[in-house]
Amino acid sequence: MKKILTSLLMFAALATQAQIIGTNITVTVTPDHKDWMYKTGEQITFTVNVLKSGTLLDDANISYEMGPEMYPEVKKDMTLKDGSAVIKGKMSKPGFYKLKVTAHVSGKNYEGWCSVAVSPELITPTTLCPKDFDEFWAKAIEEARWTALEPHIEYLPERSTADVNTYHVSFQNDRWGRRVYAILNVPTKPGKYPALLRVPGAGVRPYTGDEWFCKQGAIVLEIGIHGIPVIKEQAYYDQLFTAALADYWHHGVNDRDRNYYKHVVTGCIRAIDLIESLGNQPTIKEVAWDGKNLAVTGSSQGGFLTLATTALDKRVSCYGAVHAALCDHEASLKKVACGWPHYFYDEGKGQPKEKVDMTVVEQTRYYDGVNFARRITVPGYFSFGFNDNVVPPTTAYGTFNVAGGEKTLSPYQKTAHFWYQEQWDEWNAFLLSHLGIKQ
Repeated sequence: MKKILTSLLMFAALATQAQIIGTNITVTVTPDHKDWMYKTGEQITFTVNVLKSGTLLDDANISYEMGPEMYPEVKKDMTLKDGSAVIKGKMSKPGFYKLKVTAHVSGKNYEGWCSVAVSPELITPTTLCPKDFDEFWAKAIEEARWTALEPHIEYLPERSTADVNTYHVSFQNDRWGRRVYAILNVPTKPGKYPALLRVPGAGVRPYTGDEWFCKQGAIVLEIGIHGIPVIKEQAYYDQLFTAALADYWHHGVNDRDRNYYKHVVTGCIRAIDLIESLGNQPTIKEVAWDGKNLAVTGSSQGGFLTLATTALDKRVSCYGAVHAALCDHEASLKKVACGWPHYFYDEGKGQPKEKVDMTVVEQTRYYDGVNFARRITVPGYFSFGFNDNVVPPTTAYGTFNVAGGEKTLSPYQKTAHFWYQEQWDEWNAFLLSHLGIKQ
């Protein structure tokens, strides 16, 4: 019996350790400039390697496409006799130039790509700004505040520690009964603190808050945007994401007043209202916001919400926008890479949609991160990846170019729609520094 038990324990240990990580066949695409930066008209030289077990694979069959991102101009097939090739191109306009390679090995496809910057400091967003943009959003916020916050604050002892108290909170948004749910972390030590509002990327999921950032000496509020509790099991959110909230980013795009993101943006403003009220809440009366240091941050969809919140709320003192989505929607009308969710781009054909309703174009301008970025006046941190296939770096760099106020740019060239540990650490360090928190 003892031997059987020992064997079972050994098997269980091996099972927990063994996992699939990556593939044995890999495709690398590397530019000849270490910073991945070029000038318009300059020759770009890529080295392509198809590797098996880390060594070059002889007679590798590949297909590749190359050109401005989202709009390749060259498509070819070739065989790499020794598993390696040099492919050259150039670009006459500012933007990002991309080489995508697909290796065909034993009936399977393996991809690798590289997007390099071409005079990116000259990228200019294409989106236009409605004349009544400011009036529209001022009215939306004013009308939202006609509804009382009526916060509900529930202590979560299982998520609290000696240094951090954690709460599941909700508060009313832009009409009675429509609530924003969030995780609130506050230091256990009484006092006034700087605050951080974390806004979410796209999707439907639970949230855990940010205990680490709170321990550094800050109030942290991490919000959801869908008006549902944020502490349920993942299966609950998966069902919603395939039904009522499926493709929610398309809901109401033809009407600025019915656009799904209208109540999302006002919810971000009401979240700051909640932060400002903390010292007056019976449940949390010994911890309050210091009244002057408040950061907003998020990635992807959260990057857009960061830009919008910072532009609309003067209480925000700094921000961090990482690979911000929903920027320069109408760029695709000019065959330029557009921001997620690519409203006017045909993903299947790799071209602008054949039929575009200009009413929709006009209405989405009220929800374009570019138009919010132009109105920002406080310090900000921008970071994104040159290899991002979701949020094209063309839109990310162009948005950075037009953002107002003091701004820091820190691209991570190889990053796709994710971030590296060094990038995460740098991002947090910026926020802590600008909130006046010493590490």
